[in-house]
Amino acid sequence: MVRGLSILSFTLAWLLVLATPVDAQERDDGAIPIRVASFNIEDVSTTDLLAGDNPRLQRIAEVIQRLRPNVVLINEIAYDQHGVPGVPTSEPEGSNARRFVERYLAVAHAEGVQPIRYNVVMLPSNTGQASGLDLDNNGKAVTSYPRPGPSSASGSPPSQTQDGRAFGNDGWGFGTYPGQYGMALLVDERLQIMDDQIRSFRLLPWSAMPDARRPMTEHGQSWYSDDEWQAMRLSSKSHWDVPVRLPNGAMLHFLCSHPTPPAFDGPEGRNKARNHDEIRFWDDYLDNRAWIADDDGRIGGLERGRRFVILGDLNADPNKGNDVGDPMGRLLRNPRIQSMPAPVHQRPVDGLEPTDTADFGLRVDYVIPSRGLGILRSGVWTIEPAPRGGSVGFPSDHFPVWAEFSVTPR
Repeated sequence: MVRGLSILSFTLAWLLVLATPVDAQERDDGAIPIRVASFNIEDVSTTDLLAGDNPRLQRIAEVIQRLRPNVVLINEIAYDQHGVPGVPTSEPEGSNARRFVERYLAVAHAEGVQPIRYNVVMLPSNTGQASGLDLDNNGKAVTSYPRPGPSSASGSPPSQTQDGRAFGNDGWGFGTYPGQYGMALLVDERLQIMDDQIRSFRLLPWSAMPDARRPMTEHGQSWYSDDEWQAMRLSSKSHWDVPVRLPNGAMLHFLCSHPTPPAFDGPEGRNKARNHDEIRFWDDYLDNRAWIADDDGRIGGLERGRRFVILGDLNADPNKGNDVGDPMGRLLRNPRIQSMPAPVHQRPVDGLEPTDTADFGLRVDYVIPSRGLGILRSGVWTIEPAPRGGSVGFPSDHFPVWAEFSVTPR
């Protein structure tokens, strides 16, 4: 009886500290709510983060401060790698997520909006990592890149250059410099990241996947040579499994990725094929397939009974778009995934359908729960913060997608 009262007291305290309260009805099962989001913030560089006053990042921070997720996956934040111009060597690599929290999120950006702090996970990305191979088959393996350009006065990212694209096309994942378009998981300080249990699959060869969609030319030949195919990595950025313990003792696995878009290729469809198989990875991971090996050599996927949330800009829409083989439809039908209505915009947006999550008119960003989580509500965040410096419009080409779940201790 004492234990039940303790859990109930903690549950009510947790509900009270959430910025947007959910159902606070007293429960005796120890369930607590958690708000989870995925947000592609569009090509943020180390230079932007070091400045501390980038106007677009200030607006992005304000959006997150208003939404106040307990866990949020950030896509397209550069992984700061030593040797890249503008990256300090006096701090550890992978410090950009911490910089974003300390220099932007921990500072209020509008009247009545409170700062917010997180612990972070930021691991290396395949993007902009030179392969030393001619992966775009143009007759040259490009291994050097031009110095990254500065953002505009409004904070918009610089345009790509021809030399930058040439370098990116031969990288393990597309990036015009090492670490561009990385990702970071931000976790409420009241939650515990299980650092020693995190799994990364950045180095996993694409060819290891049974029945992988090996790209073929229009003449029926393999786009990649046999040596290239054996070396080619499945992840264009990475795939992560990040276990997080909630204050009521519950464990959730956050399955994070950002597959390459099914575009910017030719008749061989190499990006379309890779997008399909990057998404298929999660389907196989949930089925605990033996072909999977993480970067530390551990074999297999996610054990039965584990609860999880899949997060990321998966660059595929289950109902439209350029993807092949309907990878999202297949993933959403996995029996371990809980069916839920697609999140919709909180207000109409001209030219977009209610479920579109990016300004190019597709549903590509996801928060997908496992069975065993109570679905409370969800949405696509489209309330704009106050314009700064005369700028208008949303500060990214994607909107944050969020959902709230009720999580019991078991």
